[in-house]
Amino acid sequence: MKKLVVKIEKTSTGFSAYCEKYPAFTTGKTLTELSSNMVESLNLYFDEEGKGRKVTARDLNFQLDLGNLFEIFPINVKAFSNRLGMNYTLLIQYVKGVKKPSAKQTEKILEGMQEIGKELCEIRLV
Repeated sequence: MKKLVVKIEKTSTGFSAYCEKYPAFTTGKTLTELSSNMVESLNLYFDEEGKGRKVTARDLNFQLDLGNLFEIFPINVKAFSNRLGMNYTLLIQYVKGVKKPSAKQTEKILEGMQEIGKELCEIRLV
């Protein structure tokens, strides 16, 4: 079964999300709560419509734009651009939505974020 695309946006109280294919939307204070609420929202819709379909979080493909990513995870854009070897001004334009990154640039940014996440997971405090 193809995953359902769910768009995420940062709000002043947490997060909001909506499904592109079905009329389901929700909010949550955390990303975990948002995911759970979206599963519930979609399942309520499918029950109401008599579709007999049940979804889990694994059936959902959560997506957010680059600006929201930097809002959710407040990373220093200058330091991050240096780490990626990417022009700072260009990265700022991507973050602010002035320019849209190519698929290659998007992948480079995502890989850089994931690399930071892996490094953080490996940290052990003494």
